[in-house]
Amino acid sequence: MKTARAAWRRLEPVHGMIYFVPEARRRYADLGLSGRSGYFASRSAAFGRASAELVISTFYNFNPDFVRRAVDGVWDATTPQHVLDARYAAAGEALRRAGIHKLPHLDEILTLTRRAAEAACEHAQGRPLFAAHAALPWPQEPVLQLWHAQTLLREFRGDGHVACLLSEGVGGLEALILHAATGDVPGDFLKASRAWPDEEWAGTRERLRERGLLDGDSLSSEGALLRRHVEDRTDRLALPAYAALGHADCERLAELAGPFGRAVVEAGLIRLA
Repeated sequence: MKTARAAWRRLEPVHGMIYFVPEARRRYADLGLSGRSGYFASRSAAFGRASAELVISTFYNFNPDFVRRAVDGVWDATTPQHVLDARYAAAGEALRRAGIHKLPHLDEILTLTRRAAEAACEHAQGRPLFAAHAALPWPQEPVLQLWHAQTLLREFRGDGHVACLLSEGVGGLEALILHAATGDVPGDFLKASRAWPDEEWAGTRERLRERGLLDGDSLSSEGALLRRHVEDRTDRLALPAYAALGHADCERLAELAGPFGRAVVEAGLIRLA
C-alpha cells in the first residue's frame, strides 16, 4: 500500500500542474472562460454539459455559491468538447515546457501507468468523476497519454477519498479545515481557493473543536486518528489500480515517477500563489 501511494504521489504533479499553468488559462480564455470558470468547466467537461449541482457534488469541497457563479453561462459560451480539446492542448504544451518528453524511461513509465489506469477502469462503480474521464478516448501523443493515465488515477483515488469522507460524516468544508490543521497546505490557500467566507470557515472550525477533532487550530489526537483512518482507507480503495502491476512493477513505477514529478515542480508549473 505504501508503494502504491508513493507511485501516485510522486507522479501526481504531472497531472496537477494543469490547474496552475498559464497555458491552460490562455486557452480557456480563448473560449470565453475567465477566472475559475475554466477550472470547473475543464475538469467537469468529461460529463458533458455538467450542471453546477453536479460539480458541487463531485468536486465536494468548494463553496456551492462560488461554483454556481463560476459555472453559470459556461455552456452558453462554449462546448464540452472544445474545453476538453483546450485542456489536452494546454497539458501537452506545459509538460513539453517542463521537458517531460525528453526524460529517459518515458515509454516504460507510460506502459506501467497506463496498465494501472486501465485496471482502475474495471472498478469504476461508485466513482462518477473517474468514470466520466475513463470514457474519454486515449490521446495519441505519449506525453498526453501519460497525463491522461495520471488523470484517471487521480480521479479514481479522489472519488474513493470522497466516499471515505462521506462514510465518516466529514463534509467538504470540514475536510478542508482538517487538512489545513495538518500543516501540509496553508489554510489561507485552501480557504481562498475554495472560496469559503471567513465566517463559515470559523464556524465550521468551532464545530470541529466541539466534536473533539481539533485542539485549537491543530488536530487533536482524535482528529489525527480520523485523518489517518481516512487516508489509509483511501489508499486501500486505490489499490485495485496498482495491484494489477504486481509488487515489482509497482516499485518500478514508484522509482521512475520521481524524476517526472520533480521535472514539473522544478519547471515552476505548480505554484500555490
